[in-house]
Amino acid sequence: MSELFDAVDALVASRAPLPPAQERKRLRQAHGLTLDDVAAALRVRRATVSGWESVKKTTEPRGPEREAYARLLEKLAELYPTPSVSEEAAAQTVPTTFTGTPSPAEARSQSTGQASEAAAMTATENTQPPDSAPAAAPATALRPTRTTRPSSTSRRPGAKKAALTGNPTGGADPRFENGPLAVVDVEDGNVLAYCTGGLVLDVPAKSIPALVDWTLREAKLGQPKLSGPGKDADPLLVLTEAALERYGLPVALTEEERLAGRLPESHKVIRQLARAEWKLTKRGFGPWARIYRPAQGSERACVQLCIPSWHALDTRHWGEAGQLAPAELARVLGVYASRLVTPRGSTAVTGLELMTALHPPTRASEPDADGKRHSEHNPGSLGKDPVDCAPCEAPDGHPLLADLPRFHVRGPAEKLFEEAYDWARPMTDAECTLRHLVGIDVNMAFAAGANGLVVGLGAPTHVKAPVFDPKLPGSWLVDLSHVDLSRVRIGKDKWTDLDASLLPSPFTPKGERPEGPAWYATPTVAYAVELGYDVAPIEAYVRYENGRYLDGWYNRLRDAFLATMADLGVDANLSPADFLAAMDGYKSRDPELSIVVSAIKATVKGGLGKLRERPRGEGWRPGQPWRALSRPTWRPDIRAAVISRTRINLHRKIVKHAAFTGQYPVAILSDCVVYAAGGESPLDFLPYRDGKPLPGGFKLGINPGLVKHEGTQSVLWGEEVRERFNAPELNLARYIKDGTVTDVDNGE
Repeated sequence: MSELFDAVDALVASRAPLPPAQERKRLRQAHGLTLDDVAAALRVRRATVSGWESVKKTTEPRGPEREAYARLLEKLAELYPTPSVSEEAAAQTVPTTFTGTPSPAEARSQSTGQASEAAAMTATENTQPPDSAPAAAPATALRPTRTTRPSSTSRRPGAKKAALTGNPTGGADPRFENGPLAVVDVEDGNVLAYCTGGLVLDVPAKSIPALVDWTLREAKLGQPKLSGPGKDADPLLVLTEAALERYGLPVALTEEERLAGRLPESHKVIRQLARAEWKLTKRGFGPWARIYRPAQGSERACVQLCIPSWHALDTRHWGEAGQLAPAELARVLGVYASRLVTPRGSTAVTGLELMTALHPPTRASEPDADGKRHSEHNPGSLGKDPVDCAPCEAPDGHPLLADLPRFHVRGPAEKLFEEAYDWARPMTDAECTLRHLVGIDVNMAFAAGANGLVVGLGAPTHVKAPVFDPKLPGSWLVDLSHVDLSRVRIGKDKWTDLDASLLPSPFTPKGERPEGPAWYATPTVAYAVELGYDVAPIEAYVRYENGRYLDGWYNRLRDAFLATMADLGVDANLSPADFLAAMDGYKSRDPELSIVVSAIKATVKGGLGKLRERPRGEGWRPGQPWRALSRPTWRPDIRAAVISRTRINLHRKIVKHAAFTGQYPVAILSDCVVYAAGGESPLDFLPYRDGKPLPGGFKLGINPGLVKHEGTQSVLWGEEVRERFNAPELNLARYIKDGTVTDVDNGE
């Protein structure tokens, strides 16, 4: 009988009258739904839903789609009944340009004049103390929602806007009350700007020059500076494919344009900008275009464009962000911007720019005799002028090495080579009797390596036969081949015996014991002293002007990472077992926020990589300078110090673990370590007592420097893979996450 009733209900629904097209559209927008949202739910094309709402030429849904669509409209009509004439009249008398559209719950309360203020005050900036975990905001707090169209037909800029969850930047600066960025899209012929926090603006601009002008004059987009002497972040506009078509730009670059990284100077949009006296930076009109006019005093006139369809958002770091609907993309980029910094290019570029934003090169001086202030060096920064690196710190092809023979290969005594671990060894017979290989990964390892690190701020000073000072950053030529890992000091006066054959050397990325003098960064040499061995440097390039330049950078990245992970249900104060459970499938809880986590991690590694950026084509030849050398943030010594400290931090934990448990790693890749274990969980080999970890060893947790579960495979899998590829020392840490083995290099 129930099947008959269902059939009757379906038959009635298939002929049920639907509200007029205008009402359908009102209901959809009142609930904050886009055409894409409805199309995805009903499994139809976006254009189909648009046709159902078209006043001029309305199409009607048929079959099961009509039944589902009717049900959707019925539910929405219950939530958002048609306003009475008196209510509409009252709404039109409100003398405000910016109108907030409530969430479903607020809509019901506002009908009785009791809208909640709390829903409009959500802030995303993490302001917790450095050693505490940020409060976990609901993961949906920043999810954008659509606005309803004002009852008037005004097309004034800003006539359409909503702030369901408040301004993510906190609303402290009225100049940027609409957030740091907007995603510009075209819907039903109207150009809309989707901002953070659920705001949507009408965009009246008919051209790119007009869009830039509107952004600076009326959009109220941007972000306050992160440091007193710094500059406010320029507004960012993200152009969708529909927006590109509207403004006369190609949806995709040609192969020639892609290789050049920009549109040709002859393109009509570039000519439009030139006629309007707007300028482009040297990178031209590419995926991350910067359009500006020379600053007038302290007033900046600059707008950044991001074009996802031109591959501005690298899928390795931003996942599928470029494929998101405008509101969702605004949410992803908005969370990243409000917690970290407005994107200014790739995650690598943004990571480097974040360093400068926190430590601007100059500041205003005290007033002189005439009461005028002048630009002066900002203490603690890298300054505004680049400095030469030491010859040992220079990468191959650097102008400092122009006099070397053409095919000369520099060895350890000529070149500083501080890199992350890539080490593995064959398993012992005892390890082969165990069932599993368990990988653990250090959270934000390189960020943790930067925390508290003293780095050079100025040029190096060459010193012969120096006395080693662990507090002095620099590069040291010293012989560490005498350091014997079979007996090391692990405390002030405590020594322990280890099986050195099962441990990598802490002094080389491949884990090989050094054979003679080599160049090392300060943390590496300091670790040799910590292990109980004397060092006698032959020479050094030291930096007497130094400081903890990266502390603020680390703090900003850490807070952004912890706040976003807390939104995903992974809190910093979880017990080990609860932490492992929370990490299981955390990305699926909110795929958009998981994109933000990935981007934050990429910002760390990319920013550090930019400190030693290599030539990028442009006709460069060995011995000639390249563009990156002209900036003060080209500092390979800082990159080397961070990597050195990160590798040493990991080795210290490995030694503590081996001394206490007798367990040794099977493989290490960068910040991932693999151990043989009897069970599948890290808790099967990490020594916890009453919930407390081994002091100085590995600790499970989400904070930078703590470890998470990377993956588990069987010992049989590891042995089979090595045998299949004839690679007895294949680095299993590279494949431990999912067991898929690709790009194997067995030395042949």
